[in-house]
Parts: sequence; structure tokens; C-alpha cells
Amino acid sequence: MSSTPIVVHQPSRTGGRSVTVQSHGRDEILGTAYSDHDLVVFLEAAGVDDPEGVLDDPRWVEWRDSGPHEWNAP
Repeated sequence: MSSTPIVVHQPSRTGGRSVTVQSHGRDEILGTAYSDHDLVVFLEAAGVDDPEGVLDDPRWVEWRDSGPHEWNAP
């Protein structure tokens, strides 16, 4: 399990990345993001105060198996 509350998972073959947030000791799926804008919308809905400000903060967001802000499979 990740030590960060938000995980942006690896890009899928069809594009987009699943996003999960740790809440009450378990991971909740927020949806599939296809852009930074989608991710910000998910984080706002999850109650993150400064969603744009946490995207590049490794204490908040873990970008798995691909770099930050990359939305398509390599």
C-alpha cells in the first residue's frame, strides 16, 4: 500500500489513469483521469483544499509506472 493519500495509477492502453484516494484506512476509486484537469476535479470532489497545488507534491500524490502529467501509455 502507498504511504501517500492519492495514487495516480499507470496509464491504460486506451489512455487515462485510474485515481484512488486513501480514506478511512482503505483505497477509494475516484475515477479515470485523462488530463490534469480531470485529476483536479476528482481531488476537489474528494475535499482536497488546493488540488492544483498538490499534483507535484510527493507527500500527497504518487504517480505510478509513468511520470507525472503523462496520460497515455508509452
